[in-house]
Amino acid sequence: MAAKPTEVLNIPPYANWTDQGWNVRFHGNVYKFPDISQSKVDDLANVFLIDTSVDQLPDNQKAQARNLTRSIFVVQQGGENVSMSLEPAPMQGGDGEPGGGNSVEAPGGVQNLTLPYETTVEGDFDVFVPIQSNGLLPGNETNNVQRLNVYTNGTMSGNATAFLVPSEGITFISDIDDILRVTKIYDPKEGLLNSFARPFTPWMNMPEIYANWSQTLPNNTHFHYLTTTPEQATRLYMDFIYKTYPGGSFDTRPLNFSDVSATLSIRMFLLQKVFATFPQRKFVLVADTSNSDVMKDYPQLAHDFPNQVQCIFLRNTSATDDTMWFPYNTEGFKGLNNRSYMFFREPNDLAGLDIVNGQCLNETIQQNVTFSRQAEILGIHGDSAGGKLNSGATIGFVVALFAAVALSL
Repeated sequence: MAAKPTEVLNIPPYANWTDQGWNVRFHGNVYKFPDISQSKVDDLANVFLIDTSVDQLPDNQKAQARNLTRSIFVVQQGGENVSMSLEPAPMQGGDGEPGGGNSVEAPGGVQNLTLPYETTVEGDFDVFVPIQSNGLLPGNETNNVQRLNVYTNGTMSGNATAFLVPSEGITFISDIDDILRVTKIYDPKEGLLNSFARPFTPWMNMPEIYANWSQTLPNNTHFHYLTTTPEQATRLYMDFIYKTYPGGSFDTRPLNFSDVSATLSIRMFLLQKVFATFPQRKFVLVADTSNSDVMKDYPQLAHDFPNQVQCIFLRNTSATDDTMWFPYNTEGFKGLNNRSYMFFREPNDLAGLDIVNGQCLNETIQQNVTFSRQAEILGIHGDSAGGKLNSGATIGFVVALFAAVALSL
């Protein structure tokens, strides 16, 4: 292993403006690829597949399954010093194009730095570091999100884009599975195939909705993508987002399992970190009803930060996918302004909303929120589901991922 090259997963960071200047949250993982034969990789990949195997997949799906499996079964490198090089990141096209968002090329910022702490035993690094200005626009004097390329020194794999976010504006925090792409994590067989083998596919015309937001909302709009998929498996997610949706920062599940409470509530932990980092910004939260964490955490944030949560948009998977048989719980929304959130059925339901001025509800979309457990496809509109049915369809998907992670640690 000592002779193997060091690889780095550099997750696209966000930065906030402080009295000391720009403060960038660098986070990611350092690892090495072990020597594993293709036959062994196939055996490991088959753990994630139901009623099929790698050798039965089309060639392009075989390649994806093998590459993703290799990225999961890596050897994390603890005790490593990580150094970065920063420079202005040019736009990749016109306003609002995939990979661009509302951000602009930073007018400065060229510099090198070393993170103040070594990687954890799991190879993780996650730290806010003040950077030199070197011509960057101050965050309290610009309405533009600025982009910086971030290169991890000593490897070709650790490249990312940092987003320097002004103190005020709107941040979209978006889940990815079953809201930005077709995953069907509530159907274990389909969910695993869609995640490990099949090319990522946008959900309906959702890219058009995000492109319109990127093009029409103020320049201080920031996009942040949050998935609780373990970080080893997220390169595909980041590649998909940057080819399909406005560019933005990322959060994913780190490998540090030492804090059990944080591990079990990782979504809320990451959400609270973003809210605390940008106390003057408004947030638009986007996800779907099949995620039990979202159904609990999103309304809780609205209760805890009533002046910061601008809108909550949730795709009603129970009403739009006949394979989604698991009830979702709307109890957390009780007491919230019923015009501050919307359960929608298709992307076009989001079109034309005046989000900046707080219009979160499309009056033509019937809501039927019971403030209890409900499921349209099963005709459950109250407490009749009891505690027997929940988002258990995701369990097989998550357990398979964690089995792989546990084996690789």
